[in-house]
Amino acid sequence: MAEKMLQFVRLQQQTPEKREAAARRQDFAEIYASFDPTKASAQASRCSQCGVPFCQVHCPLNNNIPDWLKLTAEGRMEEAYEVASATNTFPEICGRVCPQDRLCEGNCVIEKGFHSVTIGSVERYIVDTAWQNGWVKPPAPRQELAASVGIIGAGPAGLAAAERLRARGYQVHVYDRYDRVGGLMIYGIPNFKLEKEVVLRRWKQFEAGGIHFHMNVDIGNDITLAALREKHAALFIATGVYKARDIALPGNDLPGVVKALDYLTTSNRHGLGDSVPAFDDGSLNARGKHVVVIGGGDTAMDCVRTAVRQGAASVSCLYRRDKANMPGSMREVYNAEEEGVRFVWLAAPEAFEGKEHVTGVRAMRMHLGLPDATGRQQVEEIEGSSFVQKADLVIKALGFDPEDLPTMFNEPALAVTRWGTLKVDHRTQMTALPGVFAGGDIVRGASLVVWGIRDGRDAAEQIHQYIGAQQALSTAAE
Repeated sequence: MAEKMLQFVRLQQQTPEKREAAARRQDFAEIYASFDPTKASAQASRCSQCGVPFCQVHCPLNNNIPDWLKLTAEGRMEEAYEVASATNTFPEICGRVCPQDRLCEGNCVIEKGFHSVTIGSVERYIVDTAWQNGWVKPPAPRQELAASVGIIGAGPAGLAAAERLRARGYQVHVYDRYDRVGGLMIYGIPNFKLEKEVVLRRWKQFEAGGIHFHMNVDIGNDITLAALREKHAALFIATGVYKARDIALPGNDLPGVVKALDYLTTSNRHGLGDSVPAFDDGSLNARGKHVVVIGGGDTAMDCVRTAVRQGAASVSCLYRRDKANMPGSMREVYNAEEEGVRFVWLAAPEAFEGKEHVTGVRAMRMHLGLPDATGRQQVEEIEGSSFVQKADLVIKALGFDPEDLPTMFNEPALAVTRWGTLKVDHRTQMTALPGVFAGGDIVRGASLVVWGIRDGRDAAEQIHQYIGAQQALSTAAE
């Protein structure tokens, strides 16, 4: 048991043991081992317990990080879990996939010179310990309520809202067009970052708590939004954003030029044991191929690291800015470099070469110019600097935009912004349709799992207030 906190002055930062790159290239298992109890306690004790906890301030969920670090340092693990789960529906997932280097750990006050507390690793340890000891329970309402709420989308925002509403006693029904719960946590994030059982066990737990899941349901075709509004006291739309951004370049339609989500979904389905023809026939399988990934975000890192594990002959990542301007997590970049990924900085694609199949990416060297109005340096071409990067498989990881929900749902009154995201009153999260709320990426644009959880929890509170107000009006009218 730690005698006191502030141990950063004598204990160095130590992350859980990371598997050697040569070993982890061979499989899709998570690359970090779990802390053992002694090391978890020691690393938690490095926290300075500062009066203004910037880690908590910069966490989208405002998690009580100093509190559960102190409890972990003292070996009070069940209490640490209760504190961690009080503000976060999926702390074990955030501990694995959050970019802590840009959020809590990146704002730790002891970071300069001493290195930050390993907040994410301790968070993962706390909740994995809770699962092992049976402390994680299904949502259990104190009383059952008659009102039901429909949730469209079984990703982090939808699931977070479902758990909060069920805990209040509502009859919660979750609708999703896919066959498994989790959204991009299942089909977008590879196993080496988030093993699927971590997500699937939550699905089982929520079903045990009385949440009803309706899978393979296509809203707009199988059932209309209007019918769902009639069926439920309120709706929450949390569909995420799945429309891949594209670039109109010569050769864009060549076989072998594919979208990142198609590639990652195929890999994840194969890992789950599904029959996936596109994997088996090699069209979405990197084995033996020279792979080029275009993009610099976390999705691009997922693609390059997946290609390595599939046995690609070579893996390169083209990004039009430099390493310091990568939008993704630096931790993921370092992991990719360790695993043999080659980064081609300051290079932008001009065309995809080939006749019957892609054979290469013609790209131009770039340099960073003066900052624009946002403060970010402009990217400018270097004339005469074109080169060709050999490729049998090109994966475009350029980000995601929202699908046209008003058309998909056959509900033109569902207002959208100029970016195509759902327009909501940001105080209430209600859309232009009374009783229909929205949150997560379909409102924010492509964002983080942790922001989806935040929106889902906030929406659950707004929905609770809305239903209560509607019931009060109905009672008054009688």
